[in-house]
Amino acid sequence: GNRRVRSAGELVENQYRLGLVRMERAIKERMSIQDIETLMPQDLINYKPVAAAIKEFFGSSQLSQFMDQTNPLSEVTHKRRLSALGPGGLTRERAGFEVRDVHPTHYGRVC
Repeated sequence: GNRRVRSAGELVENQYRLGLVRMERAIKERMSIQDIETLMPQDLINYKPVAAAIKEFFGSSQLSQFMDQTNPLSEVTHKRRLSALGPGGLTRERAGFEVRDVHPTHYGRVC
């Protein structure tokens, strides 16, 4: 089947959305527990779930790596690297030799 390349921005957007959902859940929980009349916005909103989701992605995701800055060519090749593994992709068990091979139609399209 066709594969779709997810950009770094899309991956970070997904993590940001996850953090906002967590923050929304925490706000609703606080609103149900405390008196709404006396609450101030700064008492409700806590940025930590969003920050934690972003840190989780950059700190522990398989798709986030430190860039190879040995020389300019290694930087360029690192930036052009793609992965079929990771969240939403293939697992090592399911990735056979056919999937790992570069198909002739990939040249010029991935670049």
